Parts: sequence; structure tokens; C-alpha cells
Amino acid sequence: QVQLVESGGGLVQAGGSLRLSCAPSRSIFTINDANWYRQAPGKQRELVATITRSSSTNYADSVKGRFTISRDNAKNTVYLQMNSLKPEDTAVYYCHVFIAGLANYWGQGTQVTVSS
Repeated sequence: QVQLVESGGGLVQAGGSLRLSCAPSRSIFTINDANWYRQAPGKQRELVATITRSSSTNYADSVKGRFTISRDNAKNTVYLQMNSLKPEDTAVYYCHVFIAGLANYWGQGTQVTVSS
């Protein structure tokens, strides 16, 4: 069973920064493509950013220029650097990864709260 460990969420003032991390609980599981999603209260889960195994990236328009998705293949970890945070970025953030030879998995979610 693959479990993903997310970390890095918290409370920050508008304009601040946070970095989220996501990694499998066991290093034997290799991440291929990965995504970060978020879900705000009363809203549907939305795709925020994607990264391929070769580090090609794509972003939702709402976060372009502020968020950066990256990965460290040696550490088998995916990151989401979030800068210039806005109150509307407040949500639970989930990583979603495709594990080589297996299937796709979701992290447990980490709360990001941006105060105005």
C-alpha cells in the first residue's frame, strides 16, 4: 500500500510564502507524473499545478507567476512553492502522484490558510 506524506501547510499572512512537500512513505515507490490540487470549503477540488517525470510543468491561471511546482528525483519528492499568497488561496492542498508500475495515489491533504 502506497502512502503519501504531505507537509508544509500552515497559517500565513497575505503576501507570505509556504512550501509544500509530498513523498511516498517508502522510497521504493518512484513518482512519475505528479499534481497538486486544492479544495476550498464549499468548492470543487481544482488542479493547481502539474509536473512530469522530466519536469515539464503546467499551472492553473490563478496561480501562474506565484506558485512553482518542482521535484527532486533523488529524494523522490515533489514540492509546491507558493509565494505572494492571497486569502483566496486558502484551501486544503492535496498531492496526487502516479507511482511507476502501480497506480495513482492521493496525499492526506494539508491545510493552507492565508489571512488578510
